[in-house]
Amino acid sequence: MNQYLCVVCGWLYDEAAGWPEEGFAPGTRWADVPDDWRCPECGVGKADFVLCEA
Repeated sequence: MNQYLCVVCGWLYDEAAGWPEEGFAPGTRWADVPDDWRCPECGVGKADFVLCEA
């Protein structure tokens, strides 16, 4: 599972954890997050997230 970092504010989406508060169950892949989803901290779109290298 991967993690994706918001380049604007640093918020991290972790596929393993998902984000249950927004309806994304643990294991929800980044590709399955809707394209119109916005960062919960700063409001930018998915295009402003980068894959974190482990």
